[in-house]
Parts: sequence; structure tokens; C-alpha cells
Amino acid sequence: MQIGALATATGLTTKTIRFYEQSGLLSPPPRTAGGYRDYPEHTTARLKFIRDAQSAGLTLAELRSVLELRDAGVAPCDQVRRLIARHLRDIDRRIIELRATRAVLRNLADRAAAVDADTCAEADICTILAR
Repeated sequence: MQIGALATATGLTTKTIRFYEQSGLLSPPPRTAGGYRDYPEHTTARLKFIRDAQSAGLTLAELRSVLELRDAGVAPCDQVRRLIARHLRDIDRRIIELRATRAVLRNLADRAAAVDADTCAEADICTILAR
């Protein structure tokens, strides 16, 4: 299958497919007599897996580790479980940080609503942000 057909089948661009190949996520495919890449049919499933895993937040390095296990004939389930657990912990931590930031911003918005710009002294940079 040529790269254009593969791109259509996976919803990826040809540039992205070439990047995945250069990154080691895809093995270089054989070439046709004319020099075109000729991807095997199973490449479609691999690219869809990569796309889905990225949308779940896995990095290319993490994907590479999962694919290397699979390519070595080992089921990567334990590795994937660890990756998912780590990403969930990271997301939970970020949610806590975002809630704290939202609280600060709401407080500042309330202060901003009460500030009259005409009463600001020239020496003040911004009375809304100053504590």
C-alpha cells in the first residue's frame, strides 16, 4: 500500500507517517521498483494504535517502548497499565493545580471588578495584581 492510501486509511498525513518511520515507530517498508514506499496491510492497524495511544496522552517514547515489547513477541499489557496509572496520577495532580489557579484567578477577577482605574496612582503598576 502506498503512503497516500495509508494516510487515507488512517486519517494521518503522509508527513506524519514518514515522521513515525523516522522515529522508529514503523519499520521502513520495502520499496517498489519505482522507489515508492510499499507498506504492508498490517501497518494500518499499527498506525491506528499509535494515533489512539497518542490521543490518550502517551508520548512517542512511551509508545516506542510498548511497540518494542510487542515486536519482541511480549504482550505489553503490564507496561501499558503502568503508563496509564502514571498518566492518571499526573492528570490528578494537574487538576489540583488548576483548581488552585482558578481560585486565585476568581479572587483577582473579583478585585478587578472593584478597581476604578481612575484612582490608580502613577507609581502603581497594577493594583489588581499587587497584594
